[in-house]
Amino acid sequence: MKRMRFLFLIFLIALLQLSFAQDNIPHLKKAGNKYQLMVNGKPFLLLAGELGNSTASTMESMEPVWQRMKELNVNSILTPVYWELLEPEEGKFDFKLIDDLILEARKHDLKLVFLWFGSWKNSMSSHAPAWVKKDQKRFPRAKSETGVSQEILTPFSENNLNADLNAYSNLLKHIKEIDAEHQTVILMQPENEIGMLPSARDYCDLANRKFTENVPKELVDYLVKNKETLNPEFSEIWAKNGSKTKGNWEDVFGKSLQTDEIFMAYYFALFTDKVAAAGKKEYGLPAYVNAALNSPGKNPGEYPSAGPLPHILDVWKAGSPNIDFYSPDFYNPDFKHWNDLYTRQENPLFIPEHNFDNTVVAKALYSFGHYEALGFSPFSIEQIPGTPISAKEEKLAKVYELLNQIKPLLDENRGKNRIDAVLLDNDTKNATFILGNYEFNARHTFNLGWEPNSKSEDWEQAAAIIIRTGDNEFYYAGFGVSLEFKNLKQKNMNVGILKAERGYFKDGKWTVYQHLNGDQTHQGRHIRSFVGDISIQRFTLYEYE
Repeated sequence: MKRMRFLFLIFLIALLQLSFAQDNIPHLKKAGNKYQLMVNGKPFLLLAGELGNSTASTMESMEPVWQRMKELNVNSILTPVYWELLEPEEGKFDFKLIDDLILEARKHDLKLVFLWFGSWKNSMSSHAPAWVKKDQKRFPRAKSETGVSQEILTPFSENNLNADLNAYSNLLKHIKEIDAEHQTVILMQPENEIGMLPSARDYCDLANRKFTENVPKELVDYLVKNKETLNPEFSEIWAKNGSKTKGNWEDVFGKSLQTDEIFMAYYFALFTDKVAAAGKKEYGLPAYVNAALNSPGKNPGEYPSAGPLPHILDVWKAGSPNIDFYSPDFYNPDFKHWNDLYTRQENPLFIPEHNFDNTVVAKALYSFGHYEALGFSPFSIEQIPGTPISAKEEKLAKVYELLNQIKPLLDENRGKNRIDAVLLDNDTKNATFILGNYEFNARHTFNLGWEPNSKSEDWEQAAAIIIRTGDNEFYYAGFGVSLEFKNLKQKNMNVGILKAERGYFKDGKWTVYQHLNGDQTHQGRHIRSFVGDISIQRFTLYEYE
């Protein structure tokens, strides 16, 4: 009996140690109906920027970047890790660049998200080492429908998988050795914008053999188990051919480019999942996969076919259980549409790459408010280090500072239906949303006609986050938005502004800068700040006859 108690005690201690180890490294945690990224045991919001593809290839190139990031109030950098530099000779790893990046980031109080440019970067295998590229017999390429070899490593080769997997797992092992205590590296992206070009699927001999085999049982089982919750565009493809559960790929899904893409997506997902799993075995950092969005009216192969796109995300989820979430890269103007698609099935939103244009500031606010995103990251965030900060960079720095101030409010109310946001321009001049008992009517402040550019045809995007902190108390954080109110439970009553303050948070404490009234609230008609006025306001509402 004593021995049994002793063994049970040892088991409990081991279980507690495992739980502590899992909680003590960066991980995702459910918060209400959303997820948040935990770093050093606390919620972390990625106010991020992604570097240009080659910037982090030498430390000399990185020298001017660090200070630039601090000036922009960035707290995280997304930076590539290049397989060709990590493993220049097979089995011989050079971690000096990795070490230097981690140490410099730590010195500047910045976190890192590593983008593994392994087998695929923007579909191609451009960052594979020379010893892989030059040995096509051992490391075979994908082939187009006409039989032309592509600079794309085929995912159907065990040699290709094992070489990539070995490098990635050694990378994670090394990161754990030098960084687990500090948690400078907080997130991993295995591969980059995976996709097949110029055909919808790979036509190499290995791929052709797989295509004639039965659809793997694991995929069929996933589809059957989740049949009622599959994304509708994928469910429609499956149902169109009878929702079959037996046969080869064309038996189950029909003969089409869509079937070619589904087939390819599953094997891309399997490959990436095995790479991610090997890395997590060494150091369990969360991992996501990003996608190059498809253009309307284009067929698979005309865009990078089979990446983790919304219409085939169910296939990816079936094939990659070790991937924590899937993310869109934005060079497409339809921001709300794609984010709505990516946040289905409780997929957390993270925007790892957005063209660094004049819209990123408003979109960052909207992402963190409406979708309660994990993070947002303009691409080529360093721009031209050493040159004066541009207007869009200055505005991004102000918004990132604002988000950092309200982060405790976002953390406290996350996943509780107490946060929302609006994104407005000349196509979407107003929007409504509900928080608690109140319906908010949000309008772009150009509607008021008081700002110099309000008569122009091209309205600057405006955005604001609204957070409900009490029954009738709210915070506004943003610019270019005016708010009016209705009480949905007291429809016969008017809603007035009882109190309004403009202020800021310092060390988590709210400080009033101005008490707002008169012209600043349009004599009690609305809460607002103009397009050029990035601000935080706290306001309280009341009802009167």
